[in-house]
Amino acid sequence: MATKSIYEQGLPHDEIMYREHFQRGNDFCKIELFRSAREEFNAALHYKPGDEASKKMASDCNAQIQHDAKKVYVIVPIVLAIIVAVIIFI
Repeated sequence: MATKSIYEQGLPHDEIMYREHFQRGNDFCKIELFRSAREEFNAALHYKPGDEASKKMASDCNAQIQHDAKKVYVIVPIVLAIIVAVIIFI
């Protein structure tokens, strides 16, 4: 037996929109697009303002974005130093 889509379940519009945004947020997380995921979880919060799952997922995305930024701040100067060293010594 096929599962009904969220559109066929007779859910209220706000619930449908919440589920769409939350699922999209999860999909973005799977492919590590954390900024887009955070925006989708925040959009889901628009439809269910007190939803703890959306708040937690948005918070997790923020933490991952900060972690990724720290990696960039460490790696970029190292790469630049290597490039400068190669240019100077060639």
